[in-house]
This record gives sequence, C-alpha cells and structure tokens, in this order.
Amino acid sequence: MIESLRNQFNANFSQEKYQIFLDDIASDFDYRPTFRIAETPFFIPKSLKNQIFEASQQVIEFIKRPDFKALTQRSVELNTSVPGEDAHTQFLAIDFGVCEAEGQIIPKLIEVQGFPSIFNFQFNLYRKILKYYPFLSSVSPYPDGVDDTVYLSLLKEVVFGRFAPHEVVLLEIEPENQNTKIDFYYARRDLGIPIVCVSDVIKEGQQLFYRNSEGEKIRIRRIYNRVIFDELNLRNDLKLDFSFEEELDVEWAGHPNWYTRISKFILPYLQGPYFIETTLLSDLESIPEDLENYVLKPLFSFSGAGVIFHVKKEDVEAVTDKDLYILQKKVHYAPVVKSPDGNVKVEVRMLCLWPEKDESPTIVGNLVRLSRGEMIGVKFNKDKDWVGGTLGLFEK
Repeated sequence: MIESLRNQFNANFSQEKYQIFLDDIASDFDYRPTFRIAETPFFIPKSLKNQIFEASQQVIEFIKRPDFKALTQRSVELNTSVPGEDAHTQFLAIDFGVCEAEGQIIPKLIEVQGFPSIFNFQFNLYRKILKYYPFLSSVSPYPDGVDDTVYLSLLKEVVFGRFAPHEVVLLEIEPENQNTKIDFYYARRDLGIPIVCVSDVIKEGQQLFYRNSEGEKIRIRRIYNRVIFDELNLRNDLKLDFSFEEELDVEWAGHPNWYTRISKFILPYLQGPYFIETTLLSDLESIPEDLENYVLKPLFSFSGAGVIFHVKKEDVEAVTDKDLYILQKKVHYAPVVKSPDGNVKVEVRMLCLWPEKDESPTIVGNLVRLSRGEMIGVKFNKDKDWVGGTLGLFEK
C-alpha cells in the first residue's frame, strides 16, 4: 500500500532470495516451520495505521470496562473455569481484515483473543526481514515508543512475573507436534524458559513440578500457557497428573479464563464503523433471508475450525447449543498487496502485552496473514504463493 516501498521490494525480490530467507530461519534450530511464511511484509501507510490503532484502542477500552467480567461471566460458565484468575488478561491479539466499504479501505474487527500469539517468532522474523531487505529499516512493525528492546523487556515482564526463568514453563499439548513450535524454540532461546508438555507435569499436593534436562525436579511457579481446551478436550489419550480446574499453587502468564472471556463472545457488544454486525444465535430473532451475506462461527474454536462460510438455513437450525455460535455479516477483504501475479488480501493481528501492574495493555507489534483464498487460513490457501504469515511494517 506504500507504493514506493512495494515497487522497491518487488524489484528486489527473487525466488532464490526468498528460499535463502526461509533457509536462514530453518537454520536457527535445524527446523523448517510447517506453516507458510509469506514472501513479503505488508506495508501499512499512515492513514490505515491510524485507523488500526484507533480501532484497537476502542477494543481495549471495552475490555477495560469495570463490568467486563460480569458481561463475560457466561463465557466462562460455558467452558472450563480455572481457579486463580487475575484482574486482567496479560496477552491480547486483535484481528482486523483490511476491507473495502463504500469505496474506502477500512479495518474491520474479525476476532479478539485474550491469549498469547507467536510473540517470539514475530520478534525474530523482523530481524530476518531486515537482513535481506535492509532498506525496510525506514518502516517498523512497532508503534511509536516501542522498539525491539522495549518489546522483549515487556514480554519478559509478562512471562516471568516475579520468578526466575527456570521457574516458568511454556506449557503446551505435545509441543513437538504443534504447528507453532518454531515460536516455542525462539521462546526457549530468547527467554530461557523450558518447554513442557501437559502430560509431563508432576503434581505434589497443590504444587506442580517438571524435570529439567538433567532429570532434576524443578518447582513450577508460573505457567506461560499455550494450552487451548478445545484441543485438550479431544485428547482422551493424554494422562495428566493435574487438572486445570483444581486449586493449584501456581501463577499464570495468560490465565486460561481470558481465552474464553476475550473471544468472539464479545463481538456482539462492539458497535461502530470498525466492527461487524454480529449476533449470538441464542439472541437471533429470525434467520435472515440473505444468509449468503453471513458467516456462521463457533465462539471458542481455534484455527478456523467449525466455521461455515456458505451458510444455509438448515445450518443455523442444526445448531443445538445456540449460546456457542454467532452469525456474523460477511465483509469484503480488499486485495491491497500487489504480488507479481495479482493482488492479495490481508488480515492484521495487533499484538498487545499487559503487565499486571499496568493500567492498560501496550500494543507492541503485529502479525499479518496474506490470502488469495476465500478466507484467511491455511486450508483456503493451499498450493498458492504470496500467502501465509508475515509482518506489517508501519509508515513512520
């Protein structure tokens, strides 16, 4: 969208350079990410940047409402309720589609997550991009007042809390099998924390432990939580020594309840030009006649699971637990990224960190996904190029 940069980047791009770039990422841990890394960053001009930040601030103000917990208590009751919830989320991801409405480009809120995204990978991705395209130092993934030092310092503050790195674990379900494990590797390298599978946690009384590489048993004081209950509930084969629902003597970096409180559950409450008409199915007075203009989504799924893009009346009628689904108006993504063979659609995820002592979250960076498919996501972009995960670089 910053035409001069787009032209300069495309002129400097080659398939050979892209492959060397990917090989460089793979060389860090002798591991090639299983998700697709896009060929290009997304260049964000000041006009769109200002809109994205304004829209993000409106979401943040809603989450800071004094009655937010009361408004979202039903979401916790519909899911797994975990004791020890803190005053506010420590991670926030706000997803915007870059859309066209009435002939204008405008960000539209697609989803909000009170859950950590791939903070460590994105931090390192920017360094890799600059290595191969040094002229991109004129733009930045960081907002004003944030640089890589501030970013990493805030991330450490949120993840560590008051504990030493060896007392904090990145907790996941079979982390070696996760699509995002490249982020775990960078977290272990940059933060110095161990990666632990839920089935390897040892429980003694109310305390949790893990074994380090020497076999020594170490007390877990704080959990950097990457476990999603939708996935955990499907894994009846896993034997856990503890339950998320019991009282435990442990702190959370990303308490699990915030994943359900800050989710698609809050979308019907948000009104304004940056927000999409969204209705909880249990509040739907009648099924719209023009269902071709809507998307049916489960509230708490991840990675696009269960989304019905071409909605039929029988799809809506077939939903038995209508508290768990929303009907959302479709938006029209604008293909604003110029690739060598056509334009590409974009979604921007703003990444926020919220240390416990702070009054508000801080926007620290972003993640961008490029798509040529009907929807953003891997299954809609198979066998395509100039798609996948990347960074948004803001005009300064």
